[in-house]
Amino acid sequence: MINRPLFSSFSPFFAAFIFCLLKGSLLGASDTHTDWKIYNGDYGGTKYSALDQINRSNVGELELVWRYRVDDMKPGRRSTIQMNPIMIDGVLFTVSPGLKVIALDAQTGGELWRFDPFPGEGAGGDNRGLLYWESGDDKRIFHGAGNHYYAINAKNGELVSSFGIEGRIDLREQLDGDGILRRYSARAPGVVYRDLVILGGSVGEGPDPGAPGHIRAFDVRTGERKWIFHTIPKPGQYGYETWSPDS
Repeated sequence: MINRPLFSSFSPFFAAFIFCLLKGSLLGASDTHTDWKIYNGDYGGTKYSALDQINRSNVGELELVWRYRVDDMKPGRRSTIQMNPIMIDGVLFTVSPGLKVIALDAQTGGELWRFDPFPGEGAGGDNRGLLYWESGDDKRIFHGAGNHYYAINAKNGELVSSFGIEGRIDLREQLDGDGILRRYSARAPGVVYRDLVILGGSVGEGPDPGAPGHIRAFDVRTGERKWIFHTIPKPGQYGYETWSPDS
């Protein structure tokens, strides 16, 4: 494998995922070294791999093996692929411009399943990546789309009903009363620490009231909020006196 991810973002004009391999080589799904389980490679975001199958001497021999073309492109800036795919056990997980999660066979490019958070609506938006968690046979993909955060069964693309309410949590809730929000999203995938999913949020400005940039931890199995860190401290919290009352 190459020592950097093969792709991390696409403009609206590149509506296909392309996978290249060395002439005569195969991507072994059983080889654990082919995994890229974490957004950008590791929690440091280094985008680095020590693998040396592809190197300076043979990179010119790369050939196209398969191409997968997404089917939900739309004209305009809100139709892009900006995420870094992840790969686990020979399955490539990615997100389309319409925020569908798609699982592909990394050997063939064949679609295994897809999950559409907005069935029939044709929605779109920006997404930076997916989050993966496993415990025994329980393997989950976490995905932020619109106002919600979803737990998806990595094996079949179905929602994990035990997480939140029928597989999702509403990110506008449990913000400790900061503002009445019509929109709040998690475009970045967040991180897993032990059995917690830790998330920030996309905090765009106007016309709605500015969303708070709080950091929250949710139980990876149930979606229950376990703790919250207020980036703007509340009365009685450390640093509150450094903010004016109407901040």
